Amino acid sequence: MKPLACRDRLEQALARIADPKGEGARACLTVYAGAARAAADAADARAAHGVSLGPLDGTIVSIKDLFDVAGEPTRAGSKVLAEEAKPADADAAIVRRLRAGGAVIVAKTNMTEFAFSAIGANPHFGTPGNPHHRARIPGGSSSGAAVSAAEGLCEIAIGSDTGGSVRIPAALCGIVGFKPSRRRVPTQGAFPLSFTLDSIGPLARSVADCAKADAVMAGEEFAPVEPLRLAGLRLGLTEGMPFDDLDDVVAASFAAAVAGLDDAGVRTTREEISLLDDMAAVNAKGGIPPAESCAIHRDRIARRGDDIDPHVRFRIERGCAISAADYVEALRAREGLIRAMERRLAALDALIMPTTPIVAPTIAEVADTDRFFACHNLLIRNTAIANFFDLCAITLPLRAPLPVGLMLVGRNGADHMLLRIAAAVAEHLAT
Repeated sequence: MKPLACRDRLEQALARIADPKGEGARACLTVYAGAARAAADAADARAAHGVSLGPLDGTIVSIKDLFDVAGEPTRAGSKVLAEEAKPADADAAIVRRLRAGGAVIVAKTNMTEFAFSAIGANPHFGTPGNPHHRARIPGGSSSGAAVSAAEGLCEIAIGSDTGGSVRIPAALCGIVGFKPSRRRVPTQGAFPLSFTLDSIGPLARSVADCAKADAVMAGEEFAPVEPLRLAGLRLGLTEGMPFDDLDDVVAASFAAAVAGLDDAGVRTTREEISLLDDMAAVNAKGGIPPAESCAIHRDRIARRGDDIDPHVRFRIERGCAISAADYVEALRAREGLIRAMERRLAALDALIMPTTPIVAPTIAEVADTDRFFACHNLLIRNTAIANFFDLCAITLPLRAPLPVGLMLVGRNGADHMLLRIAAAVAEHLAT
């Protein structure tokens, strides 16, 4: 069967975005219909002449609301920035690379304000409902990205990940989300949350699509991902914190997935990693992202704090209470722990753990402030490990009554190896 032309696939995506019965209005804050149609027609013309700009040529892509697009303000999910931000002088680095690779950018997607929560709620522009259960949260902060990819509003979505903001919503919405080793993808032109931890990654329905987007954004030559043989792979099950307080759905589906991998010849080992306790001790004085977000937003909060999501404002204000000495100490301690984790993981191909310990709570449930922060802390607990230790990580969907994610975590710079492992595990999970 002949594949649909890019323009035809784009029109289907635009129709889904415009469907009042769907989540398009809440997931997509800006729709680039005219520019996307022109880009799709150009891609089809190239295809007709056997010309390709790369693996994303003619692929329909959404971008998170924190990426600069020349000539328009970058909102980062914020009412204040929507009103005050000056138009961007140029596209963000990854937007330039996507366009140069022939990607058809269809929309800018909703997000947690300033990217500072794992819930995905936005009081200014609305909270997109989870594609699998509209009354549940999508996860954040790349909420609209996950919904757009899961609902077919695009084919690949681009988000950011500072503590799990790609992987959490991908897991809760039942798709794949990849966080690369931080320095592989430039953050120039992405509105910052943490100068130290911000990274940029794709969300899609397959590992292969994530790998294509990652290669283009990293400025690398793309090679198709060849799944590794499962037999003999060494995957470490991290004992302790990552497996605490799992809800019944996550516990059962993850255990079944690991049992299946064991049957396929994967060598899963129980690993006690005391470095996770060291990470907790470093973060106990406030952590790195809150302090850096204070530097970014303190003047804005002083001027217009009442116009900022109170849950986000609370976290930023806590960051302002961190002393300069504690912040510098945290940065220095992290450097040593990154080196120690590199040594600790040398004998393993990857770590394996639940992406989140709970399934998506309901939007009504997190309307309570105490419950909001309790759920946020659980959702970000496992994913934040990869950011703190500067690792790469990917979440894969598991079969369950509600979406559950299985996370694989690889060493810094082992991105291609991790994608090959993920491709093999995803194939096995789909059988």
